[in-house]
Amino acid sequence: MSPLQISASTLSTCLGHGLDAHRLALREGRSGLKPCDFETVRLDTWIGEVDGIDAVTMPSALSEFDCRNNRLALLGLHADGFADRVREAVDRYGPARVGVFLGTSTSGILETEIAYRHRDPVSGALPPALSYHGSHNPFSVTDFTRRYLGLEGMALTISTACSSSAKVFAAAARQMALGVIDAAVVGGVDSLCLTTLYGFASLQLTSTQPCRPFDPARDGISIGEAAAFALLERPGTGPRSNDASGWLLGVGESSDAHHMSAPHPQGLGARLAMEAALRTAGLQPSDMDYINLHGTATPANDAAESLAVSGLFGDRVPCSSTKGATGHTLGAAGAVEAVVGLLSLADGWLPGSPGTVDFDPVMGIDYRRQGGAARIRTVLSNSFGFGGSNCALILGVPQ
Repeated sequence: MSPLQISASTLSTCLGHGLDAHRLALREGRSGLKPCDFETVRLDTWIGEVDGIDAVTMPSALSEFDCRNNRLALLGLHADGFADRVREAVDRYGPARVGVFLGTSTSGILETEIAYRHRDPVSGALPPALSYHGSHNPFSVTDFTRRYLGLEGMALTISTACSSSAKVFAAAARQMALGVIDAAVVGGVDSLCLTTLYGFASLQLTSTQPCRPFDPARDGISIGEAAAFALLERPGTGPRSNDASGWLLGVGESSDAHHMSAPHPQGLGARLAMEAALRTAGLQPSDMDYINLHGTATPANDAAESLAVSGLFGDRVPCSSTKGATGHTLGAAGAVEAVVGLLSLADGWLPGSPGTVDFDPVMGIDYRRQGGAARIRTVLSNSFGFGGSNCALILGVPQ
């Protein structure tokens, strides 16, 4: 593929709002996780909750889209002046030539969960005020973002669990290669809800402690929420708009379809995705400087990923998982960690792995618990979802 310029990016997680809050937290090795106190949930687990969502006011013209997920999206669009950078792109290309490609897993399902508490006692009908289109519908966050930014180009939501907002980079790159659009807003927004928290708990995949990726005592995930966005443009058509700019060099996707929720035990699909990313970037395993692992802190996921990474890269490439800092933000995780990769490129800083106390020695990779300065010109970011839906992104420094 031809490299694409990432001319702007932004990130909102439990670590804070905007790039500077995240670069400081990553340098300090901090985690934003806390004991679960979300809504009416009563679970012994830890979560990554974004501050300030309930204080966000939706524009009156877009009131149909008022839900936690879209308020989080709006919060994210304003961080780092990202919405302004998109509008500058609209001035360059026209609204019909800028697309929107977003990932989410549960969208605004919290609104439906709350609505079920207020069903008609006789008919069981949900309250008429519930807008499925503006909340629960997976396309809601993409439609809201498109309308808020005044975009008219191709728009779609990808919902493939934890690979959702990594795969949007690949989808946008294909449409740009076809000439359908000249630029694209890509990213992911996923917010806390009861379905996610109780659902993962029922699968026995949530931990009662802050998650510990690649630790021999790891026992599950900590669920978080986040909004992460990036602006993709053709080379030479857009200025570098902030200091997290970089290049999308390669994308790789695979579907091993091994199991509905468990990864292929040898990491087959993960390796295929990484190999495809290297191939599209025209790079070799030896060209990688840092790997941001999917690193969920479940026993099976980390073991499978380590087999895939060690089989392809050996122990030559530094790796870490930042999910101990942000929690697993599910449909937003791919975009969150892509932006973390962009920060690594911009700052020459290899993030550590908050939450990991000891490294499981059977893993066979160069896993970094502590962050540190490093020469980083290429980053591989892994995202692997339920059902064997896998995606790997390769990012590089600005030319």
